[in-house]
Amino acid sequence: MANCGISEEIPPELANLTSLDTLFLQINALSGRLPTEIGAMGSLKSLDLSNNLFVGEIPASFASLKNLTLLNLFRNRLAGEIPEFIGDLPNLEVLQLWENNFTGGIPTNLGVAATRLRIVDVSTNKLTGVLPSELCAGQRLETFIALGNSLFGDVPDGLAGCPSLTRIRLGENFLNGTIPAKLFTLPNLTQVELHNNLLSGELRLDGGKVSSSIGELSLFNNRLTGQVPTGIGGLLGLQKLLLAGNMLSGELPPEVGKLQQLSKADLSGNLLSGAVPPAIGRCRLLTFLDISSNKVSGSIPPELGSLRILNYLNVSHNALQGEIPPAIAGMQSLTAVDFSYNNLSGEVPSTGQFGYFNATSFAGNAGLCGAFLSPCRSVGVATSALGSLSSTSKLLLVLGLLALSVVFAGAAVLKARSLKRSAEARAWRLTAFQRLDFAVDDVLDCLKEENVIGKGGSGIVYKGAMPGGAVVAVKRLPAIGRAGAAHDDYGFSAEIQTLGRIRHRHIVRLLGFAANRETNLLVYEYMPNGSLGEVLHGKKGGHLQWATRFKIAVEAAKGLCYLHHDCSPPILHRDVKSNNILLDADFEAHVADFGLAKFLRGNAGGSECMSAIAGSYGYIAPEYAYTLKVDEKSDVYSFGVVLLELIAGRKPVGEFGDGVDIVHWVRTVTGSSKEGVMKIADPRLSTVPLYELTHVFYVAMLCVAEQSVERPTMREVVQILADMPGSTSTTSIDVPLVIEPKEEDGGPEKKQQQQQEGPHDSPPQQDLLSI
Repeated sequence: MANCGISEEIPPELANLTSLDTLFLQINALSGRLPTEIGAMGSLKSLDLSNNLFVGEIPASFASLKNLTLLNLFRNRLAGEIPEFIGDLPNLEVLQLWENNFTGGIPTNLGVAATRLRIVDVSTNKLTGVLPSELCAGQRLETFIALGNSLFGDVPDGLAGCPSLTRIRLGENFLNGTIPAKLFTLPNLTQVELHNNLLSGELRLDGGKVSSSIGELSLFNNRLTGQVPTGIGGLLGLQKLLLAGNMLSGELPPEVGKLQQLSKADLSGNLLSGAVPPAIGRCRLLTFLDISSNKVSGSIPPELGSLRILNYLNVSHNALQGEIPPAIAGMQSLTAVDFSYNNLSGEVPSTGQFGYFNATSFAGNAGLCGAFLSPCRSVGVATSALGSLSSTSKLLLVLGLLALSVVFAGAAVLKARSLKRSAEARAWRLTAFQRLDFAVDDVLDCLKEENVIGKGGSGIVYKGAMPGGAVVAVKRLPAIGRAGAAHDDYGFSAEIQTLGRIRHRHIVRLLGFAANRETNLLVYEYMPNGSLGEVLHGKKGGHLQWATRFKIAVEAAKGLCYLHHDCSPPILHRDVKSNNILLDADFEAHVADFGLAKFLRGNAGGSECMSAIAGSYGYIAPEYAYTLKVDEKSDVYSFGVVLLELIAGRKPVGEFGDGVDIVHWVRTVTGSSKEGVMKIADPRLSTVPLYELTHVFYVAMLCVAEQSVERPTMREVVQILADMPGSTSTTSIDVPLVIEPKEEDGGPEKKQQQQQEGPHDSPPQQDLLSI
């Protein structure tokens, strides 16, 4: 009877079901103390009372449940100590007690009698004491999570040497001592979280023995010393390397270039010195690189320009010298950079994304000049000194100018020969997907700087007025194929033609497609109210009231539903976000920007493995960032983030503290319960039907479930949104919102899922994913 809206207390008569082996009452509103009578249900194997309102202690009678294999009591208000008899339950396999108010220590004998123990999660309580030394006595422990407590002492050798362990999350405690080197040799280990502790000593990694399965290494905010070991290159499966806020010194080893799966590297706030190793440029999946607040010197290696999907680059507060390499200036993927407080010199690039960064990104470099800073000195300043040159020097200067003239003349001849080839390369062809009253020349006339209305990693968008009075939006993209091989576009033209024939009310219409060998131009219908992200998070956000927000949510869901379920083959958007939901003159929603869209080949509902992560910070599903496998449920997760934006009026990242996104923040503040939605609701909403708000919140939390299998399909999302529950006398009226102060940071990450399938945590993901 999970998730049935049951309230009040559990009747003691339930204990008369002495043959019952499974009792699932999770996700209800049950209250009071846990009935002692449950202890008489001797046949009980699986007991899940999580996500309720229970108080008090775990009854002593539960010691009689000798057949119990699963005990889930998380997300309640239970208190007192975790009884020692929990460690004596011989058949226990899953124990999840997180998000309660338990005090005292973890039972010292846990794992000794229960030799089949697989999952233990006691995180986010008020536990003290040391970690049990025999948790893995049965050699079957897979997941141990105890983050967000006040535990101290060492990481036990028995735990560090557990061969079956896949995840260990012990962050946000007071653990001390050194990290056992054998922890990193465990063959099945994928996630190591020991951040925000008092761990010290050197990080010991033997490159010949470390596990290649580790995907996340989170050791930030400890007291680690010594160098980053060369053995780091042996962690071939590593995707997140988080070593910030320690006392690591020496040079960053070039072996880091072996981490071909690395998506996030944060080594800020250490004592690293020497040069930035050019080998980092081989980490082609890197999206986040922060080496700020160290003692790094030398020049910025141009090899960083090879990181084609890098979004965030921070090298501030170091001793770097020289110019900002042109290769980095040409990176279209960058959305945030920080070169401040170094010894850099030369002109700040103004090309590419650099035209959108502000002066604070380059402050504290006396030698830098450019648009954001002081003007660069003109060459004329140097030529004013010609009058003081000797006759011999002047003669040499004249001869040099003559030689340059010969060179320029030769270059002019070569240039003239290439003009014909260039003209052919710029020959345009226009593919129309409906009757158009304009030609390709009219489209080209729009490509002016004053017409730019948007710019991002995938291209530049221009607004253009056509001769017949129509207003269009033109998106300019670089050609995908090689120069001179227009046909070699990896199926791009075929997919564009398919998208051009899509006809749905809530998908932006692609009117035409113009291309040559250098550039692709996509011509869309123009949306006068811009994107949902611009309206929601801009000055007009306060005017976007709840009725409009709910309408936009339903309309955008219908557009995605069409892509997933009514197109053949199904189309995955892969970049669902508020900035890609456009609003027409009547604020009707239209899904847009298919620059990252992919077609699911083969059976509908299958998944495909991408060669690289694509998408936007805060919107990327955990399994996509971790495995590179994408399916329709990846879009569903991103849409759930959009729903949270509509409810809270906050951006998905950047407002909740370092490493915290809106999903993490919402789970922390609300406990994922509908009753907590008022704590996050946008204060700009004057009135809102409370039952509608909680209903949309419920849908959002379904969409952002950690495990993709638990998320609804977009067809189900549309049905659930449309199936608004009837209101009661206490919730049907429009109530003024009373908003609690916004929290700037969230606590430890907590997830909700069906517990018999695993713990509440998720595989590591890019930050890209800082979930």
